Amino acid sequence: MTNTKPSRRESILRALVELLQSDPGVRITTAGLARTVGVTEAALYRHFPSKRKMFEALIEFAEEAVFSRCQVILQEQEDARVRIQQLVHLVLVFAERNPGLCCVLTGDALMGEDVSLRKRASQFFERLETQIRQTLKEGEIRQGLRPRTSATRGADFVMVFIEGRIQRFVRSSFTRLPSSDFDEAWGLVSESLWG
Repeated sequence: MTNTKPSRRESILRALVELLQSDPGVRITTAGLARTVGVTEAALYRHFPSKRKMFEALIEFAEEAVFSRCQVILQEQEDARVRIQQLVHLVLVFAERNPGLCCVLTGDALMGEDVSLRKRASQFFERLETQIRQTLKEGEIRQGLRPRTSATRGADFVMVFIEGRIQRFVRSSFTRLPSSDFDEAWGLVSESLWG
């Protein structure tokens, strides 16, 4: 396997994520990003027509990384309980490995940016919630699992767990890992989903 040098576009996105991680809550400027990358602002704009496009590229990366792996889990696992547990764990570990991206997905890094970017970031969680809701319904229909509540409320509860852990990770300056004590915490969540 050869180590290929990242493209300038990838270098810009990596630098943006690193800035988000090292200075959470600080507004990123194109001038500051250009300094970090070691290029001019004009060079940034040759690769991305706007800062908005940079953030959109990060959201797209997160979606591709997470949802391509979600599909593998759905293909490999038959049991809805295992599917949901693995989906949740996947998202929490992804968040843990990508702290700067967490700031984008939670909207923290998007304060002061175009409001449509926050909506775009929220689509990540909406898509995940839809997948969880569908998996809960399939478990009831195909496996005869007895849910304690509706698939909609169950998916909502799971999303509160996921988003809460990611938000706590960001709020703690990335010290409280989202996947910490996962098995024990998931046991409690799981008990609330199925009778």
